[in-house]
Amino acid sequence: MTQLYRRLLAVWSALATRVRRLLSWVEVALSYTRSHRQIIHAWPDTPSSPGPKVAIFVHFDGQGRVGQHVLHYVASLREAGFSVLFVTNSGKLREDAMMALKPLCAGILIRLNIGYDFGAMREGLEYLGLPRGDTELVLLANDSIYGPLAPLEPILARIDLEAADLWGATESWQTRYHLQSFFLAAGRAALTSPAWHRFWRGVRPVKSKDWVIKHYEIGLTQRLLRAGIRCAALWPYQDLVRNVDANPIMDEAPDDPLLKMRHIHAFRLRHYVATRTPLNPSSDLWRQLLLAGFPFIKRELIRLNPSHVADVVDWRHVVTENYGGAPAAIEDDFQRTMRNKVP
Repeated sequence: MTQLYRRLLAVWSALATRVRRLLSWVEVALSYTRSHRQIIHAWPDTPSSPGPKVAIFVHFDGQGRVGQHVLHYVASLREAGFSVLFVTNSGKLREDAMMALKPLCAGILIRLNIGYDFGAMREGLEYLGLPRGDTELVLLANDSIYGPLAPLEPILARIDLEAADLWGATESWQTRYHLQSFFLAAGRAALTSPAWHRFWRGVRPVKSKDWVIKHYEIGLTQRLLRAGIRCAALWPYQDLVRNVDANPIMDEAPDDPLLKMRHIHAFRLRHYVATRTPLNPSSDLWRQLLLAGFPFIKRELIRLNPSHVADVVDWRHVVTENYGGAPAAIEDDFQRTMRNKVP
């Protein structure tokens, strides 16, 4: 019976994968009937001239809210010297959200959620006409993470545009090598390259996350690499997996459920490292990232834990030990969004 179940599960999984691929191609075809311009409101009416460092921050909330954790991130970017263009895919923003954002942002775009983050990024780049003559750095960021848990300036100082042209916070080898798109910093060599412009002109208003991840998140790094653009991560993958064995595993209390979860996850990580199976750094290696000074944690990891990371319950302890505790803005978001779970 178990063997039959496994076979049926494998068949179902393969069928579901094919259906998703077919639907993705249908969405690509439909995207040619849509405009990539989905902006329904812009503030101010005409774009202001941003400074040499620009951050395009992508947001989504079905009710048009902007949480305190998002305002904290946007304020941190402004304090770090960025002109922030806030692009929401929510199709609307509450009045209190607009009032809170205006003092922090150089511009706000409200658009429909067509094309997901990359559709929003394309419109943001076009709206500001980037790169301009004085543009030195463009940061692409989104609200999929909590933080920063520490000032951004020391992290941004590590972006060495002599060593690489496009920097990500983390890098992944899943599917193909790529910089994860929640934090991408492009220097002038990348911004003025033909490959950069060709890529963004090709971003279509596709309503398929699978397509966006494969062809845009992964595709951006791959296209730039093929064009000779140097790409690097602030927290390299190999440095993170090298520290997996440093996980606190205690055998003195083998029946303790919390310690058992740590052991299960650490064993899983070591198994994947040994078999050269790529991990997702922002979820699987969350502990190693925080211990290495990464000042963010994935919002989805804590709220939903879709990849079933066994030891994520430890996150608050690790954050407290290394950063003095979780900001109140994160706790506020939990109170509003968590359902039937304790963060």
